[in-house]
Amino acid sequence: MTIATTSDGATFSSEATEKVRRRYGRLRGVLQKTGTKSAKRKLQQISGRERRFKTDTNHVVSKRIVCVAEGTKRGIALEDLKGILLRTTVTKGQRERHHKWAFHQLRSFIEYKARRTGVRVQVIDGAYTSQQCSVCGFVHPDNRPSQAAFCCLACGHTGNADINAARAAVNRPIAVCSPDTGGEVESQACKEHGAAYGIMPPTKVGGS
Repeated sequence: MTIATTSDGATFSSEATEKVRRRYGRLRGVLQKTGTKSAKRKLQQISGRERRFKTDTNHVVSKRIVCVAEGTKRGIALEDLKGILLRTTVTKGQRERHHKWAFHQLRSFIEYKARRTGVRVQVIDGAYTSQQCSVCGFVHPDNRPSQAAFCCLACGHTGNADINAARAAVNRPIAVCSPDTGGEVESQACKEHGAAYGIMPPTKVGGS
């Protein structure tokens, strides 16, 4: 499962994460069929363990992302995750794991860790980033021939779709969350405060 992809080409996914998810899923299935009071108590315990596992994973991923930004003296550009579960499309086999991941929690962890280290966080409009070429800026749904691949119809640029989306996000107009006022101000990504480090959740074929 891919949790996030950065504009540097780093993809945060884990075979161990997927194994844990599958194990909890099998246990839930067995206990739900049992239906006894003890089974229901066990379900609650499993739910708590799975939630703590996701929280720990998000802490690890967010720490790595912020450490890279701090070490390279860059800000972080995050896609606005409003409606992410509606905007992203995955295969039937990936649907449960994608819809159950705590993307909003990951964003909040990145934001508070960034504040503690003085790293600037910028929230960008994620509309059509999966269709936009990170090299020439051309946007078209057919730039995505498959879930994983990107191929620009205009300039011929090819690459991993999530990495391209993260790099395209760096050049997007952004809504910067102001820690002083709690409001938002418009600016052009990275032009006033140096380069940004784009972070994107998994993107879909033919969509934003």
